[in-house]
Amino acid sequence: MSTLAIVVIVIVAVIVIALLAVVLKRTRDRKLEDRRQIAAEHREESTSRRLASEKEAAAADEQAARARREAAEAEERSRAAERERETARAHGEHAAKIDPDAKPGEDDRERSTDPRTRE
Repeated sequence: MSTLAIVVIVIVAVIVIALLAVVLKRTRDRKLEDRRQIAAEHREESTSRRLASEKEAAAADEQAARARREAAEAEERSRAAERERETARAHGEHAAKIDPDAKPGEDDRERSTDPRTRE
């Protein structure tokens, strides 16, 4: 083989190697860009889900607070009703004590339901 043929073969080999390196670099760069894009999509999904979970947690906290407030209001109403019953009973007992027409052992409810004592 002549020297010229060897030089041409070497130059062709160097060009092929350079082209192969460029192709491999572009392929690697494309893969990296694809991975970056997928990672960005995952970050967006993560942010979206985190915000949704925070919203749900806030709604659950609000619902729990509303339930506690309603329970406290119900307890307060129950206590108020009990106080009213006690006051009504005390007034009934006091009325029975001072009523000259009351029979011993008869309370206010018995007289109000007895048709004979109605006016």
